[in-house]
Amino acid sequence: MYESILFPTDGSEAADAALDHAVDHARQYDATLHVLFVAQDDLGPSGLIHEEHDDVEQSDMVGDHDETQSSGMTNEDSERMGFIAEHGEAVVSEVADAVGDEVPVETAVLSGAPYERILDYADEESADLIVMGTHGRTGVDRYLLGSVTEKVVRTADIPVLTVRTPEQ
Repeated sequence: MYESILFPTDGSEAADAALDHAVDHARQYDATLHVLFVAQDDLGPSGLIHEEHDDVEQSDMVGDHDETQSSGMTNEDSERMGFIAEHGEAVVSEVADAVGDEVPVETAVLSGAPYERILDYADEESADLIVMGTHGRTGVDRYLLGSVTEKVVRTADIPVLTVRTPEQ
C-alpha cells in the first residue's frame, strides 16, 4: 500500500511525536522513509525565523553586493540561511540515526516555503503518505502564525497523517 513515506520535520516536539508513527508505517509496509527539513527562505515579518533588527539601518541593506546577494538577500540573511541549513542537516541526520536500520531512510534539506516544498518533494519522490506533527494551535495563534501542517493537509493529493503533540 505504501512504498514511500514522507516525514517532514523541523526538529520540534510536534515532529518528534509523529516520528514513531512514520517509522511504524514504513516498517509495516516495507516502505522507504524520506526525512525532509525545509529551511524557510522567507525572512520577512511573517517568517517564524524572522528576528527584528532595530539596530540595522537601511543603508546597511543596500550598496555593494556580491554574487550571493543577487536574490536581494543581505549577508546577514545569507549567513542565517546557512545556519538554518546546517541545523536542518543536523535534524535529518539525528532522525536517520534514531531510525537506524529499522527501515530504509533517505534525507533531504531544502529551502523555500515549507508547505510548498513538502508537496513538491512528495510529488518528486512519489510519496504515498505524508506523516507530520502538529502543534495543536487554535484560534488567534493558528490564524496569526499559520500552519504548515494545515496547508499540507488542505492541498496534498495524497493522504496526510497528522500527529498532535502530547499534552505536557
